[in-house]
Amino acid sequence: MTSGIGGSTAALELASIQTDFSDVTPISAAERQARVEKAARLMEQNGVDAMIMPAGSSLYYFTGLRWYPSERLTAAILTPDAKLTYVCPYFEESKLRETLGTDADIRLWQEEDDPCLLIKTFLQDSGYKSTTIALDENAAFFIFDGLRRALPLAQIVNASSITAECRMHKSAAELAIMQQVKNLTLEVQKKAAKILHEGISSFEVARFIDQAHRAYGGSASTFCIVSFGEATAMPHGPDAEQFLREGDMVLIDTGCKLHGYNSDITRSYVFGKPSQRQHDIWEMEKAAQAAAFDAAQPGVPCEQVDAAARKVLAAAGFGPDYQLPGLPHRTGHGIGLDIHEWTYLVKGNQRPLAAGMCFSNEPMICIEGEFGIRLEDHFYMTEQGPRWFTGQSHAVDAPFGRD
Repeated sequence: MTSGIGGSTAALELASIQTDFSDVTPISAAERQARVEKAARLMEQNGVDAMIMPAGSSLYYFTGLRWYPSERLTAAILTPDAKLTYVCPYFEESKLRETLGTDADIRLWQEEDDPCLLIKTFLQDSGYKSTTIALDENAAFFIFDGLRRALPLAQIVNASSITAECRMHKSAAELAIMQQVKNLTLEVQKKAAKILHEGISSFEVARFIDQAHRAYGGSASTFCIVSFGEATAMPHGPDAEQFLREGDMVLIDTGCKLHGYNSDITRSYVFGKPSQRQHDIWEMEKAAQAAAFDAAQPGVPCEQVDAAARKVLAAAGFGPDYQLPGLPHRTGHGIGLDIHEWTYLVKGNQRPLAAGMCFSNEPMICIEGEFGIRLEDHFYMTEQGPRWFTGQSHAVDAPFGRD
């Protein structure tokens, strides 16, 4: 990377954005219905009488309803006949029907009511006397506690055996959205590299990235880590403001959403001329990332992908395991409607890789007191093997290639 770019460059880069990445088809009602039917089949197989999904990503995944979690319970109840029933406060009914339509079965409760007793009545009226309830894994404790008190004879289990099994296998429509949003963030990364100059603030770079995400048609940045120099060895970056200097390692990890689906891309490179050590460690990081990708074959346990990256690092004297200097976290996470979701590329996860699974690939190298390097791209599984959403970074001094 070259230094000395003027501060006005940021405005010019934003003004030059013309491509709109938002033009991609959202998930259809027919696909959501197919998701509901798959979940219902899994409920039958697992002996579950009702699955309760409060506000959150699983509610959106199955119903298209975006709802903010609060102390007032709004939730969908799915039964094995693939029917959805909703509970919500009386005063929120019209807002729900904006998304769900007039035919939705919505059960209403007033402010002084206990919504969990409303759920109890619904289940009993539906013929479920002794019940196994699957509750979304991200539900707040007060919901679990309320169900436990309202239905003391019910068994309340984790719904992840149903929700994760559906959500971790992405459809063609989901993959298309995810490809678009990752392309978007890669373009933002390229723009961010162009505005760097000596003395620029990490906060200023983060503000630019947020503006660029929105200018390209995505959401505001869902997160943004901008680190310089020694701070790049902190996996999630420092809270304090930093100022860029010649020779610093730069680490930018950011993402946004498109139709609810997340991007998450990290680029590491040197501002100015890299030292030999920076160059060598960067190349090792790229080799570890490539080894993880090559290991991700259909039927291979997830943990073997993590092991492949660590093998490259261990051969160079890093680690072992999570020890520093080395790789202090898992190699990758699932991604979709949540930035981190099932399943994970981590030791102990023996789930076999299968078509439709999507992962980050980010075997970071942390060297405390010097710098850290994380190259993060994502891939998805096909029947034939892994496919990159965004390809690997090019070089420590030319992360996006050379003109």
